[in-house]
Amino acid sequence: MSEAQTTATTQEAPAHEGAEPTAFGLNPPAWIALAMIVVIGIMLWKKVHHAIARALDDKIALIREQLAEAEALRKEAEALKVEYEKKAKSADKDRDALIERAKHEADEIVARAKMDAEALIERRTRMAEDKIAAEERTAVEQLRAAAADAAAKAAAKLIAERHDASTDAKLVDQAINEIASR
Repeated sequence: MSEAQTTATTQEAPAHEGAEPTAFGLNPPAWIALAMIVVIGIMLWKKVHHAIARALDDKIALIREQLAEAEALRKEAEALKVEYEKKAKSADKDRDALIERAKHEADEIVARAKMDAEALIERRTRMAEDKIAAEERTAVEQLRAAAADAAAKAAAKLIAERHDASTDAKLVDQAINEIASR
């Protein structure tokens, strides 16, 4: 015999069970959907989408203008870059030419200085030789003068010793006769 067991279960009702609030038969999500439809309808009626499109078109046009301006500035910058590269190359050439000219001028100055130094040495050598020659002449003249003075003194002494007044008179007469015969 089997006995049937019966279990009883009770279901507990929610503490706050009630119907959702409705207004005119619409629940809150339906009211939100209706409000969105009304807002979208007003936006279409007032042509807000055209204003938004115009604003976006204006913004696109502004961006295109800025892009065109940026492109023009980029081209101008590239042209300036090319120009400055040419100027830099020209400056390099000018610098090389200037260095070459300076080297050439320095070589000329060195050559001129060598010639001037050689001319100066030659002039100084000539001046020294001239001074030596002048000193030699002066020394020779002084020696001659001293020799002539010594000879005159020696001759006067010899004449004074060897000649007397009568011999002097004969020599004077002879000198006068020689002068008269000329």
